[in-house]
Amino acid sequence: MRTEPTPHEVRELVVRTFQDLDYDVVGPWEIDETILIDDGRYSARTYKAHGCMAMWLVEIGIVQFYDATGNMLRTVNLLEELSPQRMAA
Repeated sequence: MRTEPTPHEVRELVVRTFQDLDYDVVGPWEIDETILIDDGRYSARTYKAHGCMAMWLVEIGIVQFYDATGNMLRTVNLLEELSPQRMAA
């Protein structure tokens, strides 16, 4: 059984992707992270650093990356990108 990606895994993916997109992000400590609660439900996280932004849409399982003007640069499907984890029986 596959577990959902952890916030730590997604944060690391965001840092690597920001670096791939040529933003000068050294590590997760440089990212301003916000959690979105919608009608009492945890629905998204945003990550901002050096003029770029990423948004993890939790229920859909994707992370979208944007530049400073709001242009979408990349979409990552977490179910395809993160290696599967198994739950202990």
